[in-house]
Amino acid sequence: MDLLFFLAFFSLSLFFFSSVGLFLSFKHVIIMLISLELLLLTININFVMASVFLDDFFGQLAAFFLLSVAASESSIGLGILIIYFRLRGTIFLDSVF
Repeated sequence: MDLLFFLAFFSLSLFFFSSVGLFLSFKHVIIMLISLELLLLTININFVMASVFLDDFFGQLAAFFLLSVAASESSIGLGILIIYFRLRGTIFLDSVF
């Protein structure tokens, strides 16, 4: 039971840091992508922790599908970032806004 409380605190702190990183770094696209990935991973930790606590398999299944969505989001985001770098020569978002 102590492990579940530790994981809950760890997940809450990671969720907080990733949401702060997502909302405070408007100029750096890579930091935004990393923060979004960390946010999705903390949601996965919560799903797995809830499935262990409830002795249910569906939380682990949802975490598996969310990991596949996070991987595809990361690859598509990095592909768009590479195309943007080839067109503009920089990845900072100052030139967009």
